Amino acid sequence: MYEKGEGVKQSHIEAFRWYEKAAHQGHIRAQFYMGVLYPQCLGVKQSHIEAFRWYEKAAHQGYTQTQFDVGNIFEKGQGVAQRITEAFRWYEKAAHQGFADAQVKVGYMYKTGQGVKQSKTEAFRWYEKAAIQGVALAQYHVSLMYANGEGVAKSYTEAFC
Repeated sequence: MYEKGEGVKQSHIEAFRWYEKAAHQGHIRAQFYMGVLYPQCLGVKQSHIEAFRWYEKAAHQGYTQTQFDVGNIFEKGQGVAQRITEAFRWYEKAAHQGFADAQVKVGYMYKTGQGVKQSKTEAFRWYEKAAIQGVALAQYHVSLMYANGEGVAKSYTEAFC
């Protein structure tokens, strides 16, 4: 309510205060929002370290968006040391739960060998999962991999039809 000014005067400070209360009680979405608010300086002093701390709490409870976000934080090294293998591990957790953006990331990391042993077959498998969910970038990669015979038998019919 306070974040968007729905029925009350908009106040990022008040939104932060209420999210923080809920987050300390273990509310997953509140923990996620705490992670969102800290790097954007919304109602609180900017802190990538605090953002990571809150994202990680929600991620450990199985919240796929924050598992993906923790992967991004490790990949970029924001508030933590950059650790690509740890980024892959978090992306993979979210991907296994059907989070399409994470499936694309896992596909990319398998294709390039970043944070995991390179496997075009695994890359194709993950891109395909995201493509089935309608992710255009994944559909593009599936098409390319069919056209080039990477991780899957070459098929122009599958690539372009």
